[in-house]
Amino acid sequence: MAVRRVVITGMGTVNPLGRSAGESWQALMAGTSGIGPISQFDASALPVRIAGEVRGLDYSRYFNGELLKKARRMDRFCHLAAAAMAEAAAQAGLQDIADRRRIGISVGSGLGGLNVQHENSAALVTSGARRVSPFYIPMSIGNMASGILSMMYGLAGPNLSPQTACATANHSIGMAQLLIANGMADLMVAGGAESTISELVVAGFSNMRALSTRNDHPESASRPWDADRDGFVMSEGAAILVLEEYEHARRRGADILCEVLSCGMSGDAYDFVMPEPEGSGALYSMQMALELAGRNADQLDYVNAHGTSTPAGDLAELRGLYRLLGSAAASVPVGSTKSSHGHLLGATAGLEAILCIQAMQHGVVPPNRNLFQRDPALPPVLLPSEPIEKPIQLVLSNSFGFGGHNSSLLLGAV
Repeated sequence: MAVRRVVITGMGTVNPLGRSAGESWQALMAGTSGIGPISQFDASALPVRIAGEVRGLDYSRYFNGELLKKARRMDRFCHLAAAAMAEAAAQAGLQDIADRRRIGISVGSGLGGLNVQHENSAALVTSGARRVSPFYIPMSIGNMASGILSMMYGLAGPNLSPQTACATANHSIGMAQLLIANGMADLMVAGGAESTISELVVAGFSNMRALSTRNDHPESASRPWDADRDGFVMSEGAAILVLEEYEHARRRGADILCEVLSCGMSGDAYDFVMPEPEGSGALYSMQMALELAGRNADQLDYVNAHGTSTPAGDLAELRGLYRLLGSAAASVPVGSTKSSHGHLLGATAGLEAILCIQAMQHGVVPPNRNLFQRDPALPPVLLPSEPIEKPIQLVLSNSFGFGGHNSSLLLGAV
């Protein structure tokens, strides 16, 4: 069987910038920051007191019947996934597709239900084993967002849930593309969901010295590529995309947003949390994405970099990118939208894919916010501080995770 083309026909998100894909894009281009003081718990005793939160979410809007009762016991990352799914499913018209066995799902989470784990661990220590919830396990496991969404929408096709730290959503999308391309499904729901703004997680990342401590200036704390960057800003949210076989989408008159050309994947095989210093693993991932699609680096119109604002990570990625782009390094714009929305861990690649799609639709490269003084150690890659209006036909979006997981999603205009 010939490999089938795969396109995106729906997208939805809730994140610190907005409650929809359109709202998030408008906030991004308006220069709005989604970062502020932590409100979900008392962070006054911690060295980091800022994050990117999704505020005021009424999860009951997205559940009904028996699932609404169960939703009260779900971890917050599942609530966020349901909210993002509602927008994506409506745009794609999933309700009109009769054969649900041909619709699968690939939605992951980097850390899963850590809020529930924290609560039940505390109950065990303070009150004993009988106080641990009988729903603790199904509420906390990282694949439950994928499982719940399949139940909500009757998705009976392939059901999986990649968990590769901050590369999770890209891997979820990449696996979905492979399943459709090889005939195992006609549509796949794919993306990521994450909610880890808890005292335990913030304390853990703080003690690693991975987070920015600019508590007094949250809007400028996430500053990829800047000489004074001091770590990433943790955020939460969910981003869901509907992938579909091209001819299937055409026959039913679906709105085709872009084409998923490939997803390069590699491993650093280097360290638990530190990237390979020269960006070799990242480079291989990017090269694979281009080679699988039969494209060259000089054909890229925009690179959405992982760019978390960590000293080592930003440098390694740009070293790899510089080697990839070669003479095109001066003309292909590279940016990190995390300067506006922070780092959603396992969900971040899904949000960035949605922003890349809108960059293609609007013909605008988003700027790098908070780039006050470029790190002189970075290679000479184009890092625009202002929006660039230009036709965008080919976009590469990188996401890398602890453990050396690298993923590079290649999207093309149709």
